[in-house]
Amino acid sequence: MTELSNEHEMTDINIDRIVHQEPQERSSLTDGILEEKESMILPMETATEENNSEELLYGIADNPPWVLSFALGFQHYLTAFGSTLSVPLILAGPLCIGEDKVGLSELIATTFFTSGIVTILQTCLGVRLPIIQGITFAFLPPTIAILSLPRWACPIPSASGLLSNENNTDYGLDNHSLVINGSQTNGEWHTRIREIQGAICMASLFQIFIGCSGLMSVIMRYVGPLTVIPTVALIGLALFEAAAEKAATQWWIAFMTLFLIALFSQYMKSISIPIPTFGKSRRCYFLYLPIFKMFPILLAMLLSWFICHILTVTNILPTEKGEWGFHARTDARDSVLHQSKWIRIPYPGQWGLPTVSVGAVFGMLAGVLASMMESVADYYACARLSGAPVPPPSAFNRGIAVEGFGCLFAGLMGTGNGTTSYSENVGAIGITKVGSRRVVLAAGILLILMGCVGKVGALFVTIPDPVVGGMFFAMFGMVVAVGLSNLQFVDLSSSRNIFVIAFSLFIGLAFPNWVSKHRNAIQTGSEFFDQIATILCSTSMFVGGFLGFVLDLTLPGTLEERGITKWRKENKQTEPHEELKCEEENHSTEKKQSGSRKHPSVYDFPKGFHFLNTIPCAKRIPICPSSDTSEALESVS
Repeated sequence: MTELSNEHEMTDINIDRIVHQEPQERSSLTDGILEEKESMILPMETATEENNSEELLYGIADNPPWVLSFALGFQHYLTAFGSTLSVPLILAGPLCIGEDKVGLSELIATTFFTSGIVTILQTCLGVRLPIIQGITFAFLPPTIAILSLPRWACPIPSASGLLSNENNTDYGLDNHSLVINGSQTNGEWHTRIREIQGAICMASLFQIFIGCSGLMSVIMRYVGPLTVIPTVALIGLALFEAAAEKAATQWWIAFMTLFLIALFSQYMKSISIPIPTFGKSRRCYFLYLPIFKMFPILLAMLLSWFICHILTVTNILPTEKGEWGFHARTDARDSVLHQSKWIRIPYPGQWGLPTVSVGAVFGMLAGVLASMMESVADYYACARLSGAPVPPPSAFNRGIAVEGFGCLFAGLMGTGNGTTSYSENVGAIGITKVGSRRVVLAAGILLILMGCVGKVGALFVTIPDPVVGGMFFAMFGMVVAVGLSNLQFVDLSSSRNIFVIAFSLFIGLAFPNWVSKHRNAIQTGSEFFDQIATILCSTSMFVGGFLGFVLDLTLPGTLEERGITKWRKENKQTEPHEELKCEEENHSTEKKQSGSRKHPSVYDFPKGFHFLNTIPCAKRIPICPSSDTSEALESVS
């Protein structure tokens, strides 16, 4: 076994350096893949898109062994860990979960379980790309806005440990079901999460309609960078209070966690760690992986958690509950590990039947729209990194529709959030050079299994609050940065664009903040419209995104100035007749190139569902692959 020279390195991972001298001795990891590479080695900087697809260890249609698939799938699970864990921990406050840590652990487990189910649905029936589905920050601002209404204010226990009659009347529950010896029980926060469940379920119907009707392509024609920038950036900016509240329990621990995340993800990202591995020939060799680049948040949290444990054992941290720094102790909530069940399978309606209010549904629509825009960008990126062709309109429509069904399922399960595509897992494909659908299916199965083990969710609850706060700083800051990264498409020398960005961001922060502090300020004479207006106007991303959308459409400006030209070029948005031409060229190229990894049928229905294409009206159904050719031919004619 020999190593390729560093100057000919093709990927960030040194996996491609491992080449056996004899073909029959090649390991299962690189068997059949490196044969294509030995004949020609190109530098990464000069590789074309087709070369990039050939660099993949496993392409979208390749099937690694199941053992290897689960190993690589576990990596996706760890990559999604930070985002999946963050949302339930944030919701614990607005939902008034209080001291019901077992309930919080069950909410976390439900989140993992639901993410696994929706991931499998998306990979098999949706856009059919290797993309992880999980809960999203986009639904947090409207959720917090809904739960900030006076009706859902957290009750304050009286001196006797019971709630006041006023609060009990609001929720329709008696004192005994709410508080026992001053500790809140399940009934209280279940009432709140059922309101969020109903709003998510109803809002998801809108997303299903958008996907199944094919309207997403129409909507995207009017959405540009100046709409996306304030919408996405304000998702993270609106959550700074949640991050500060967790970090304030022990600022030094929070800063240490943030420092470790920066250290691993930026300063040490180029360091590869040798991992002993066995091949088919039972020979041991070293696989070089950039561990710090792949799992910076996980490693930082584990190290900070361990340091907090040392400070707890030595009693350096305060032992009294009311003292500053107590919540940095690892034993502050260790009772949840004993109280939680080993096996618990989440099920729909586990918190009760969802309740619906029109105002909450309209507020949640803002989260649905932001989630859809984020997913469209992820589809393009995932296709490019996994060696697949540009997704046709039918694939986009199916992806959005399945995400809608995923949000509906999440609402019924009671995650308190919807689902969307995970950008961080798309990035993991670029790092590992593994774009196989089977790997993501394995990750979905692991998410389901982890969601059924109650002790796993309980373990996450015991993470010290300042460690979580440090993670929030990094995660929410990255959300803001992702939104601002779209500035690369617009002309920043244009006073028009500067005005749109400044106006939408500043008003998107200031006005919702004022509305959230003056809940009774909007008085139209109708309680129905008051509730809708209050929720929408207190949701930062809706206010900022709406202003950016209106200003961008109404203020004079060229497509190039607005960033639309570069935006469409980056996302490869073409007209239907151009798509047909490109598809025919790709198909002919694929016939000539036997080693090509681009399969023309990767977006077709899986086995067992091909009969849908034979339906007489299939060409008129936007989610059917046969509709792509039909639409293109009509456009040409």
